[in-house]
Parts: sequence; structure tokens; C-alpha cells
Amino acid sequence: MSREAAKSGVAPEEAERLLEGMMTDCPLLSVEGLMTVALDTEDECVLREIFGGLRELREKLRCATGLPLPELSMGMSGDFMTAIEEGSTIVRVGSAIFGPRNYG
Repeated sequence: MSREAAKSGVAPEEAERLLEGMMTDCPLLSVEGLMTVALDTEDECVLREIFGGLRELREKLRCATGLPLPELSMGMSGDFMTAIEEGSTIVRVGSAIFGPRNYG
């Protein structure tokens, strides 16, 4: 949703095509929801735009495919409250529990 070059995944406008292809080509695969990682920002308006955009995309995909897509995985230690307010059902809060990552 944030379209950062450092992150990969499917662009929002390609999600329906990908999901329909998966339903056709992989009928035993169960897609349970969508996931995004927001920009690293404290700007709540930007975070709400990203998280709210994924929630809206899920609603569009629910209508288009008939899948329930109950899960929205969005939000990390620094932005999980905003993510929950925007509908997140799964948050990742590892650094809040274990401290910052050591990449060295």
C-alpha cells in the first residue's frame, strides 16, 4: 500500500487479478486476508491512509471474489494503535517486546 521501493508485494490495483488467478490455479489454497507494512512515519494521517486503503481494498476484493478475507495484518510496534483503529486483526509488535533488532 505504501509503494516503497524497498518493499515488495503486489500493487493494490493488481490484487484482484492475482487473487482471481490464485482461486483458479490454486483451488486448495485458502487466502485468509491481506497484509501491509506502512511507511516508517509518525504522521498519523499517512498511516491512516495506508491502513484504511488496505481495509477498503479488502472490501472491494470481498465483493469481487466472494471470499470472506477475515484477516487484515497491519501495524507494528510504532503504529499498531492506529492500525487497530483502522481495522487490523493481526499486529506485529516484536520490537516492543524484544527491543530493537540487531542487524550487526
